[in-house]
Amino acid sequence: MKNRGERYQFDIETIVRIGNGVIFFLLVFIGILLAVDNWRFEPMFGQVRAWHAYLPVLFVLLAENAIKIWVLKTFPQKITCYVLDTLCLVVLTIFTDGQLISTLYIVILSEFYLGQERISGSIAMGAASIVIFLIARAVSGVLNGDSVNLAGLITGAFNDLLLMALHFFVFNFAIQIYRKNKELASALGELRQSNESLRDAYKELDESNEKLRVAYEHLQEVTVLEERQRIAKDIHDTAGHSITTIIMQTEAAKLAIGSDPEEAKRRICAANIQAKNALEELRESVHLLSGGTEQLTLKETLLEIIHESTDGTGIVIRSDIDEISLCDAKSRFIRNTLKEGISNGLRHGNATAFYFELKREGDKIFFLLSDNGKGMAVTQLKEGFGLRGMSARAEALGGSVRFETEEGEGFEIHITLPADSVKNDKKG
Repeated sequence: MKNRGERYQFDIETIVRIGNGVIFFLLVFIGILLAVDNWRFEPMFGQVRAWHAYLPVLFVLLAENAIKIWVLKTFPQKITCYVLDTLCLVVLTIFTDGQLISTLYIVILSEFYLGQERISGSIAMGAASIVIFLIARAVSGVLNGDSVNLAGLITGAFNDLLLMALHFFVFNFAIQIYRKNKELASALGELRQSNESLRDAYKELDESNEKLRVAYEHLQEVTVLEERQRIAKDIHDTAGHSITTIIMQTEAAKLAIGSDPEEAKRRICAANIQAKNALEELRESVHLLSGGTEQLTLKETLLEIIHESTDGTGIVIRSDIDEISLCDAKSRFIRNTLKEGISNGLRHGNATAFYFELKREGDKIFFLLSDNGKGMAVTQLKEGFGLRGMSARAEALGGSVRFETEEGEGFEIHITLPADSVKNDKKG
């Protein structure tokens, strides 16, 4: 605020300095008129000539006012000068004929009013000056042998009192108006500068928002690209593996169709289910690539997988599924694991029945898939491509996978995942 605040301060100081110069000039001028007017005036209370008293006092008054105006800067420093002003004015009131004294009071009060920032100080000084003026007039009258009473004193000094009162109101009103206008101009300047700063801030904010928008669009493009790469990898890993398994199952069924029709039938059922899973995975991948959103709930999707696996295959799957809302990644992992678990149970364990359970307990999701296949000894359990991928995906989602099996006792997949923060209602 250097340009406006300092300009305002400079204007006030300039006005005070010029005003004080004018006041001192008027003080000298009134002093000369007072000396000339009272040169032959002789007070009635003694043989001392009036000029013997008022000339030295007048010189003292002029000297200490010069010091007060141009040397002393603060109000505490000027207090002594104001006391001397009062004493000098009292003496001049007593040793002159009373003419021009009120004008002298007014000139000296003008200097005081000009230096005051608060009106209360001016009011106090103005009232005190009127009282002192009346007391000095009363003392002058007593020393000259006149009878003095309050009514006569006020009546005799009425014009002087009226002049001092008018001076007080007009002078202080003008000063206060000037100060308020300057303060208002300074406040408006600060407000104008604040508005300019605010406009600059808005402009910077708009530029920042534009940068954020561009960054967000770039991030969306990167996210879409990463999602497409992930989906492509899923297609390669899951659908590709499923199709390879279908080929192997159908080749095994062709070899066994003459010697072991039941084995061939199981192989064909397993290949059928694997083909359905592969088709579903491809449809889901295309759906995601096209930007579509899943319409079915997780429970409905899992029940659909179970229905497709049992339809026309002779396989029995019992289930107990809670209605749970999960993010896309976790939902996809649960669906793919159920498909892969059923396919593995048919292909490797010759299973004919499965039990599937999906439950939420607190902040955990528990997945269980159990089959009645032939199982294997724990020492023979080796995690192939499918089981290793299942474990890796669970760990990436913050969960874990555990496999349990015994020879002749089937195979179980246990998965634990962290639940999402959204509260879910259970249906049935």
